[in-house]
Amino acid sequence: MPATASQPCVRLTPPSAKAIQASSLFSLSCSHPRSWLASFARTSIISVLKDAISVGRLTITDSEGQHTYGHYQKGCSDVHLTVVNDSFWLRLMLSGDLGFSEAYMVGDIEVEDLKSCMDLWLDNQTGMEETLSSSFARLSSAISGLYNSFLGQTKTQARLNAIASYDQSNTLFKAFLSDEMMYSCALWDESEGGVRGDLEMGPTPGDLEAAQRRKIHHVLRKARVKPGHRILEFGSGWGGLAIEVCRLPALLAAKVDTLTLSIEQKSLAEERVKAAGLEGKIRVHLMDYREIPPEFEKAFDAFISIEMLEHVGAKHYNAYFKLVDFALKSRDATAVVSASTFPESRYTGYQSEDFMRRYMWPNSCLPSATALITAAQTASNGRFTLEGVENHAAHYPRTLREWGRRLEKNLTQEMIAKEYPALREHANYDAFRKKWQYLFVYAGAGFAKGYITCHMLTFIRQNDSPELCD
Repeated sequence: MPATASQPCVRLTPPSAKAIQASSLFSLSCSHPRSWLASFARTSIISVLKDAISVGRLTITDSEGQHTYGHYQKGCSDVHLTVVNDSFWLRLMLSGDLGFSEAYMVGDIEVEDLKSCMDLWLDNQTGMEETLSSSFARLSSAISGLYNSFLGQTKTQARLNAIASYDQSNTLFKAFLSDEMMYSCALWDESEGGVRGDLEMGPTPGDLEAAQRRKIHHVLRKARVKPGHRILEFGSGWGGLAIEVCRLPALLAAKVDTLTLSIEQKSLAEERVKAAGLEGKIRVHLMDYREIPPEFEKAFDAFISIEMLEHVGAKHYNAYFKLVDFALKSRDATAVVSASTFPESRYTGYQSEDFMRRYMWPNSCLPSATALITAAQTASNGRFTLEGVENHAAHYPRTLREWGRRLEKNLTQEMIAKEYPALREHANYDAFRKKWQYLFVYAGAGFAKGYITCHMLTFIRQNDSPELCD
């Protein structure tokens, strides 16, 4: 996921550079019960909420009482939000959805149903953008200057900075991923009740494992992998796809070279490869994709990359596909790439900081399907033919829900604190746990509402035949 895999909440107008800098200094230190800045932000936001919400209902409870915006509608979100700390208003005004996520993680707000909150935000996207953005734009630059003047590194901000870096633990990922450890969208069918089976029938043991194996096998079919083929993979994860390829009886003698930049992933992937008895078939390289060696030229029958493109960046798409073209054989070769994507109407090469890029995947950038297709054609000088386009977005919310259930069931403070001693402090662990809760709901709402998509693209060589049809 990746991922991600993903910005479900609407952005309320990108803040100025000063505002972005100020947004990382959120915990207000003031001797008064409510600082005048927080009071000013609250008044400004409250004054426009009535016009911003037309679908569903929002009830806010804070020290001033209870206030309701919008109205109850059957089938629409009915959100109850309690403001615990008035710095929430400043977070929201200066950084929109990023500020909201930080307020949730550090406990400045309490939300009865986080998913309904995300749905309400997206359902009122136009109102939020048109009504709130003008107020935020006018106020943020003035207030951010004051923030920079008298706020330092508060305990709350230190906590946020700390949890931003606690993402590389194999222990963490083992707690919520399937046995294959695929950190990407699964594919659900009627065997598991479809994309809503967990909601309609309840989750059952092994359903995520079955759906992830189905995804791997689907990718291998699209990549036309055959016995004896050599496969190149960008983005090893923990070796799930490579291991499944090489232990399938139907793909006897297939070999995989897989690349990762994570020392932790490489170590566990090699451990899993050894346990499967596949050391002679799989090589895990600690290597940037731009560093593939000359001997890779025209050496591979298939190229696969599952949800790694989110970390490439728009200006590098051409270089990425040039290397795919370089590594694949000139005939009878297939490339399959997948990524969380923006619909074309939302895609831009520059994507400002939000929850995902601040707390999950720094410097990530979601492509669009069209941007990737254009880059593949340009970089290969037409040597690729687009064979297939699939959107798996409908399958992601259930995948994310299952990850969330498993994390809640399996992860303990004692377990993760062995690797990260700072998480022995309850407040730090609580913020860390909330970060992952937020991710799964935040991304799930984005995929469910069509704010983000998840495309898988298949390319074949320009003179290769399509799948057999006679």
